[in-house]
Amino acid sequence: MKQYYAIKDKHPDAVLLFRVGDFYETFGEDAIKAAEILGITLTRRANGAASYVELAGFPHHALDTYLPKLVRAGQRVAICEQLEDPKMTKKIVKRGITELVTPGVSINDNILEHRENNFLASVHFDKKMAGVAFLDISTGEFLAAEGSFEYIDKLLNSFKPKEVLFQKGKGNDFIAQFGGKFYTYTMDDWVYTEDAAVDRLLRHFETKSLKGFGVNDLNYGVIASGAILHYLDLTQHHQVQHISNLSRIEEDKYVWLDRFTIRNLELFGAINEGAKTLAQVLDKTISPMGSRMLKRWIALPLKEIAAINDRLSVVEYFVQNESEKEELSEHIRQIGDLERIISKVAVGRINPREVVQLLNALKAIEPIKSYGSSCENEVIQRMAEQLNPCITIRDRIEKEVTNDPPVLINRGNVIRSGVSEELDDLRKIAFSGKDYLAQMQERESSKTGISSLKIAFNNVFGYYIEVRNTHKDKVPEEWIRKQTLVNAERYITEELKEYESKILGAEEKIMALEARLFNELVVALSEYIQSIQLNAAVIARMDCLLSFATCAVENEYYKPDLDDSKVINIKTGRHPVIEQQLPIGESYIPNDVLLDQDEQQVIIITGPNMAGKSALLRQTALIVLMAQMGSFVPAAEAKIGYVDKIFTRVGASDNISLGESTFMVEMNEAASILNNLSDRSLILLDELGRGTSTYDGISIAWSIVEFIHEHAHSKAKTLFATHYHELNEMEKSFSRVKNYNVTIKEVGNKVIFLRKLVRGGSNHSFGIHVAKMAGMPPSVVNRADEILVQLEDANRKDSLAKPLDGMAEKRAGFQMSFFQLDDPVLKQIRDEIQHLDINNLTPIEALNKLNEIKKISGLK
Repeated sequence: MKQYYAIKDKHPDAVLLFRVGDFYETFGEDAIKAAEILGITLTRRANGAASYVELAGFPHHALDTYLPKLVRAGQRVAICEQLEDPKMTKKIVKRGITELVTPGVSINDNILEHRENNFLASVHFDKKMAGVAFLDISTGEFLAAEGSFEYIDKLLNSFKPKEVLFQKGKGNDFIAQFGGKFYTYTMDDWVYTEDAAVDRLLRHFETKSLKGFGVNDLNYGVIASGAILHYLDLTQHHQVQHISNLSRIEEDKYVWLDRFTIRNLELFGAINEGAKTLAQVLDKTISPMGSRMLKRWIALPLKEIAAINDRLSVVEYFVQNESEKEELSEHIRQIGDLERIISKVAVGRINPREVVQLLNALKAIEPIKSYGSSCENEVIQRMAEQLNPCITIRDRIEKEVTNDPPVLINRGNVIRSGVSEELDDLRKIAFSGKDYLAQMQERESSKTGISSLKIAFNNVFGYYIEVRNTHKDKVPEEWIRKQTLVNAERYITEELKEYESKILGAEEKIMALEARLFNELVVALSEYIQSIQLNAAVIARMDCLLSFATCAVENEYYKPDLDDSKVINIKTGRHPVIEQQLPIGESYIPNDVLLDQDEQQVIIITGPNMAGKSALLRQTALIVLMAQMGSFVPAAEAKIGYVDKIFTRVGASDNISLGESTFMVEMNEAASILNNLSDRSLILLDELGRGTSTYDGISIAWSIVEFIHEHAHSKAKTLFATHYHELNEMEKSFSRVKNYNVTIKEVGNKVIFLRKLVRGGSNHSFGIHVAKMAGMPPSVVNRADEILVQLEDANRKDSLAKPLDGMAEKRAGFQMSFFQLDDPVLKQIRDEIQHLDINNLTPIEALNKLNEIKKISGLK
């Protein structure tokens, strides 16, 4: 326990798995935590002078089962191993921490999601600026960026790190800027200094400066990157030569998607349970590394037209050459997760079976390279040129490792015959020795006449001869008795002991020699890490483009036309996700959308609930995003002047945990949009202002549209879906505002949703029809109809629309009728007064009635 506490003191915040013989044990508070998370038994053990200590443990071979559960429960886990063979010491075995596993730092296959990156992030910030670094130790990807808090927040939401590091004492500032949903860990102040960070990076990359990585001017990004490497030291991850590059995430290259847009467009996570996401629809990748890259492409759509067109040309080629697409897919299917396998080489965690998988992957690269070299498409040719089949190491693996080796090196039969003469000789001794034992058993049996005699082995006596009691009298005198059982006796002979020492000695030597030869092969493999990482990146890129081509063929997507104009013109556009979830036999109704900066900058879309306004907004953004990722789009034709930012304000959502109402959330999102407008922005506003009273909402919505239209520098293209029909008046006063509505058809007292966008405003919501469709009790629906008629009559009398006509001239508001408020309490008071027979009311009845009304209103 003294040894345990000394090790535990080094990592007090981690659950310490303490190796004792064949078990990992946890003690004290760790045992209570582990028992609860893992569902294992919690026991108590006497502990010297102390009364007891809690204890919970599990067998060492079950580590892969239990470790992921601890990490997914948000625990940091320190693995403490025995550092020497217990047979070789008479004192307490030396122990030490060999690895600290955290949610952001793991190379264990059972913890990692195969089709997702496992990023660790580090953030360094002051009052105005911030830098961020992302590292996936399982693949070696290392990225850095710097910018405003909004930009860093956008990146954190795009990359979805499993753990975020920042400076001690800055917890409140971090939550204020980036929210409280990340798993975080704080580090000492000195780690987040320029000198410490630069020194650590230069030592890791073994360079004189960071100029070659293009991050020289990212002071905050460099400090964040250095802090990540310090954290790897802290978590005992020292073999990290696969982290061979630090890449810059360039803000200018990618479309700005803030966290609201990523959430509202449901790129990676669905707001409603069971719904599909864009990533799920587009991900037809074959390899895990392709799937991870595709998610990055979705999070970071391109702005460079040349790069987008390169991707589109490859997708077009594959769409037109279906047989070549199938052939290439088949080769990529052989490759598996090349990126993570080569990372295991670097950290010394690769097993023999994974080395054979690596061999198969390298074999599959050769036909891909030769296909690409002879391909008509130039972009595919350029990709193929970068591939390196690493023939030398590939041939060495094939020559040295057996075809179907075990996962564990100590199981034997990993290295082929003919690789080492010494190994071959030892194998002959071991295996012919066992044949000899079989012959010996036969010989002794016939010599003594004991037919049931058998030679066996156990760890206590080694090899022995077992004779049943019925034949005990036939045992020769020279045999030495070693053990008496209930029904039998066990003996040894000189000859048996001699062969035992030969066989066991050979088996131990075989294991040691196989391990040495395998480790030499892994060391040789580590020289090819960068070449194989490049192969993995190129294959992943091909996989993503094949995925886009598969989606295009399966879902009838067409090639968009990207240019640097400022026009978005989509013909018969569809929502890529909704159309996948429609009932069988029902087709998605497409729509045209045209946005430019001269005639139609702001489109105000009115129409009833459930008509499809929100879907139309989202599909426009998704079509633009897909085009800028390099994918074909769900539209017959799409001419897209590239956008640099996409903003959305969609749906109502209270953030109760942070004490923010629906309206506060709406205003936060709207403020973020208005403060970051650009000339190439695409803005989607859905039901803005509905979190407050009707006239507040109308006023705010009007002023926001006016601000976007009248902005001095940026004519941002905007789609605004609203229930406020009063906003249709804006078309008369603002030249680039146009009214559209989503059509419906009334048949009797039923409504049919046609879901077609047509020119002109609408002045009817059909909310009561929707309530009826939802199964609202008929009495409620009928009463709502009555109230609607009364309110519309009152509206006509008060001419509510008139003041709105003059809003553009900044005219003042208007007086609202007391009974226009849609308030059930006021309605009840009105009904009470309406039904009073004043002519026959006595004074005392009048006072009682007044008292009732007072109670209804909640006054005391």
